[in-house]
Parts: sequence; structure tokens; C-alpha cells
Amino acid sequence: MIKLFYAPGTCAIAPHIVLEWIGQPYDLQKVKPRDPEYMKLNPLGQVPAMIDGDSGVMNQADALLKYLTHKYPEAQLGDNGTLQDAYELDRWLAFFTGDVHPAFYPFFAPQRYAPDDSPETQSQVKEKALALIDRVFKHLDAHLEGKDHLVGDRRTIADAYAFAMIRWGNLLPNRLTEYPNLARFYETMRQDEAVQRAMAQQGIKF
Repeated sequence: MIKLFYAPGTCAIAPHIVLEWIGQPYDLQKVKPRDPEYMKLNPLGQVPAMIDGDSGVMNQADALLKYLTHKYPEAQLGDNGTLQDAYELDRWLAFFTGDVHPAFYPFFAPQRYAPDDSPETQSQVKEKALALIDRVFKHLDAHLEGKDHLVGDRRTIADAYAFAMIRWGNLLPNRLTEYPNLARFYETMRQDEAVQRAMAQQGIKF
């Protein structure tokens, strides 16, 4: 049985949603990423992480999502078998990992990027982060114009990953009001019963 390690509010909600969509039994374990005991298991202290039988610890959200599509092909959450569709799925997974997620780093933890500890400097770092977030959110918002899903006309793992990233937009000064397509996608996903179960299990309210 798959064991998923998570911390509430992180992108671990993405594979959690996918596991709910798949509908097979799994074990869920809440952790503190920097807890010494967890770091003995997963030295980088990352979430999400998974163990599947004797697989050892697996991490990186996009890789875990792809793993789940290969393990449970009957769930039809991956590409449609064409080269172009496989590219589209991979590019959006890479976009969330390589562009959206890093844009939020200095917003969530400005002290890691500021040259000093002054509130003014950290505020400037957050302002720079907001500009990065706006750039990637505008790109995603434009892509979702007239669309219900990230890839093709069906649900895929990319939708779960998108939800995890868009959900962080609720923490922005203007929430998602400047990105109507992201707001629409987010609210539609929130109506999904599997998404609601995953959020409830993690204690996430929005």
C-alpha cells in the first residue's frame, strides 16, 4: 500500500487528490518536514514523499504524480497516448515545479532571500515575489480561458497540481480576484468530492 507523507498547506495536496481520484487504499501520514525523525527517513525534509512497498522514499511532486499514473493506468489521469499530449502534460507539470512553486518561495519565506533581517528588506523581497507570481499566474490564467482542464478536455494529474498552486493564491493581497479563470478553476475543483475529502483529511479550509 502507498504511504503518502504530507504537511498541510503544501503541494502534497496534489498527490493526495490523485490518490482519492484513483480510489485505491493508501496510508496518509502527517509530518513536520524539518522534524529530525522525518529527516532520518527523508534527509531533504521534503513533502510530499511516498513509499510504495519496498520502493524506498520517493519525492518530488511531479515525479510522484507521474508514478501514480503509471501504477494506476486504469484511472486515466495521464496523457492520452499521443506524443503531443504527453508533451502538454509534462510541460505543465514542469511549469508548476520550475516556475510557479519557486515564485512563491520568497513570498512564503522572505527571510531566506533578504540580505538582512529588517522588516523593510523582507517586505521588498515579498514585493518582488508578488511580481513573479503575477507573471506565472497571468500565463496560467490565459491558458485556462474557456477551458475546464489543463490538458485536453479531461481530468489529469496536472489539474491536481494546478489546484495546489492556485490555492496559494488565496494568500495573496488580492486573493484570486485578478485571475478570473484561475478563480473559476479553483472553485470548480473545490466542488469535487475527492478534493473535498483530501482537504478535510489535511484540515485545509480553503
